[in-house]
Formats: sequence, C-alpha cells, structure tokens
Amino acid sequence: MKYNKREKAIVLLADGTIFHGKSIGKKGTAFGEVCFNTGTTGYQEIFTDPSYFGQLMVTTNAHIGNYGTHVDEVESDSVKISGLICKNFSYNYSRSSAEGSLEQFFEKNNVLAISDVDTRALVSYIRDNGAMNALISTDVDNIDALKKQLANVPNMEGLELASKVSTKEPYFYGDENATYKVAALDIGIKRNILKNLADRDVYIKVFPYNAKFEDLEAFKPNGYFLSNGPGDPEPLIEAQTLAKEIIKRNLPLFGICLGHQVIALANGISTYKMHNGHRGINHPVKNLLTSKGEITSQNHGFAINREETEQHPDIEITHVHLNDNTVAGIKMTSKNCFSVQYHPEASPGPHDATYLFDQFIENIKKA
Repeated sequence: MKYNKREKAIVLLADGTIFHGKSIGKKGTAFGEVCFNTGTTGYQEIFTDPSYFGQLMVTTNAHIGNYGTHVDEVESDSVKISGLICKNFSYNYSRSSAEGSLEQFFEKNNVLAISDVDTRALVSYIRDNGAMNALISTDVDNIDALKKQLANVPNMEGLELASKVSTKEPYFYGDENATYKVAALDIGIKRNILKNLADRDVYIKVFPYNAKFEDLEAFKPNGYFLSNGPGDPEPLIEAQTLAKEIIKRNLPLFGICLGHQVIALANGISTYKMHNGHRGINHPVKNLLTSKGEITSQNHGFAINREETEQHPDIEITHVHLNDNTVAGIKMTSKNCFSVQYHPEASPGPHDATYLFDQFIENIKKA
C-alpha cells in the first residue's frame, strides 16, 4: 500500500487559484480543462469516455475506486481524461466481480491522479467562475514554472479534438446478418452506443471522423449516426458537410451530443461554450412531445443556440434541460433527422432515454 509514500500535489487553475492534495502514486504534471461530474457511480465509464478527452475530471462523489474496475465497463480502448481530482481514493475495492483496483487501472494507462482535495470548494469555484484550463502536479515547489506552462495550453473553445479519439480505419460492430445496417461517424463514439444499436438488430460500420458521404453510402446503410465526442463542434467542417449531404437526401439520421451539435451547425444554427457544462447522471430533461420528464446522463461543455433554433423554419425543439432551459433535443420537421444533447445509452444509468434508439429504428423502417 502507498499511503506513506504519497507526495504533496496541487491543482493550479488558469486564474492562479491553487487547491492542495496528495498524489495517488504517479508523479508528474497533467494539463486540461477542469470540469466536474456529479455521478455517484460509473467512474470507469467516465474515465474512458472519449468525450472527456483533454479534460481534468473532478468527481463530486466523495469516494472513488471503492468498487474496482471491470473490463465490461470501459467505453473505449483507454483512459481518455487528462487526469483525476478526487476527495477520497480507495486503493482497496469490495466488489467481488471486479478484476482489479482503480490504482492498477491508472498505472496501466499512465494516468496522473490526485486525492485529498477539497472537491466541494473546487466545484463551487468552477460553478462560480466557469470551466477553465488547469493542471495537476506533484511539482509543488515550482509554481511559477507551472504557471508559464499552463499559459501555453490551448483553450477548449475552437479546439478540434475529434481527430484525436476517432478510429483510424473503419470497423464493424454487431451481427453481419442483422436486419438493419447503420453507418456511424466516429467523432468520439462510446461502445455502449454501438451495443444499444446492435441489441436492436443493427449491424454497424464505424467510420473515421473525416469520412465522406460516399464512404458511408458505399456500405448501403439503412440509417446514419453521428456520435458523441470531445472539443468544439465548430471546427468539424467535414462532419458538418457529411450531415448536410445526409439531410439533403432525407436519409434517416440520428445524432448524440457532439453529433447533435454538428446537425445544428449543418442547419445554420450556431453553438457556444457553456459556463461550466452539464456532466452527471441526474440531469432533468422534459420531452416536449410527450410532456414526460426524463432523468438523463449528460456530458457536454457546448450547446446549440436556443433563439436561433426556435426561429429555424425546419427545426422543432423536442427536449429541454429543466435546470437552465438549454436545448436538449431537436428534430427536423421536413426531414428524417433528429438528435439529442444527452446520452440515451447511459451506462451505468439512468435508462429513461433508451427509447430514442427505438425511435431511430422506427425512422429507418419508415424510410
């Protein structure tokens, strides 16, 4: 056990604010945009979610690592967060089905993590002052040098990150004899999205972030999907061009999170960086079509412009976030296209929104 060997560590924010903690094991410095997630479970899914690429994750739950790790609970092939900031880190774990500790998982993935941070104070600070660049480091005696390094880290606004997490080559997922075929653009796709589609009798071909419409069309799919992912959607010109082509041909199209933002941009609706974003598994959304409430899993730092969406002649707002009235879902009134800002594939939960995958299949059937 490493309790006695842990070194002092700090969180340094871009505005110069410092929070103190202890290293979990690995020494060094990690950079990224600091953000927080309010989920009480699902830390392994969070850490491996490509949408979190380039971000330092603050977990608001007091205990992290207590149930270990399991191979079925990863959303990609590696840890995607830049580093972890938590209150209490559990070196031991209690779940009988776990395959290892979170400490071992981080060591394998070369991830820097610090604990014993006053995360309540840090989260309150981020809420008041907004998400910003930060670093975590064990090099606590060289603050001035760290500040200079942090000043050179690019801001998330305007930053294209999809290419960093997208597949390099197309690949297949599911049963090749399935009833339906879907072409999916990987701009940071989660494995559980693919699983939800495959569970609905879909065979998926996943394409790189810069694939052209002709590439996807050659698969002869019944429908098209634009995935979640990290970074600013505005620089994703190729993905927007692809979405425009699919929409122009009135082909079944479904987008989640970053894919939702790409669809909005393809329709001339702008996006903006939020003050601190939505990240957690308890976000309330209202379905305006059914008047039903949903508790949802969310992970995004950008949103689409509500006023422009309301004024668009071909777009209907279908879902709204009840905390701040941001747009949580849209559909095109004259095309076979819809999207949501949140994650219906949520793992470990909640599962209020999994019906959206069924809706996509129904749209494919009607095409």
